[in-house]
Amino acid sequence: MNALLRAVGVALLAACAFAPAAHANVLIAGTRVVLPAKDGEVTVRMTNESERPALVQAWIDRGDAKSTPDTVDTPFLVTPPMFRMEPGRDQSLRILYTREPLPADRESLFWLNVLDVPPKPSDLEATGANYLQLAVRSRLKLFFRPQGLSGDPLKAPGELTFRAASGDGGTVIVVSNPTPYHVTINDIAVDAGGKPRTVETGMVAPRSELRLKVDGLTSAPAAGAAVRYTAINDYGSPVSFTGVLAP
Repeated sequence: MNALLRAVGVALLAACAFAPAAHANVLIAGTRVVLPAKDGEVTVRMTNESERPALVQAWIDRGDAKSTPDTVDTPFLVTPPMFRMEPGRDQSLRILYTREPLPADRESLFWLNVLDVPPKPSDLEATGANYLQLAVRSRLKLFFRPQGLSGDPLKAPGELTFRAASGDGGTVIVVSNPTPYHVTINDIAVDAGGKPRTVETGMVAPRSELRLKVDGLTSAPAAGAAVRYTAINDYGSPVSFTGVLAP
């Protein structure tokens, strides 16, 4: 029975490693990280808001949500990679760029992983009781920003262009991003038939296109229809923009 409980605990620990960051005891300042190439490093602040210490492990991957510290290969060093956080204390996490060549004409996207492992219950707390030890894994976008990129990253969402097309059994909005910056759209709607239609959200890469399906719409809206959307800026705040469908 004890062996079975341990096995279940390990399985749940792995599953809960991907739980939302809102349930973590260790809170991370911000929802994204921007590392300017000219600085070569960036600092991420964390706070342990629980009444118990926590073991924290951090690593960076290239987009594989199943990554582990021993399988990743990125041009960054995270220091400290593992540490103990006392309750109510802050900790700085440094991310350093190792100067491995990366595209110089656009941002590169990576992911910062922070695994928060709570301590085991004391002998007194665990006596006569079964328990599950849950870990929480948070993943934040990490944008590596080369020096000398054109334009303003805060204005990049306003430079998106939109057109309607057929696809996925209905209508899609094709979002074009002419800028060297990633743009994350967290809310978007297009006017069609006199009312707004909800559109899928997503992140459009630099100088790329993204196809977003329109909810419940089979025929394309007319050219000139308004597109209203919000994008997340460098500070994690939503900013509203308005565009129109191109012919």
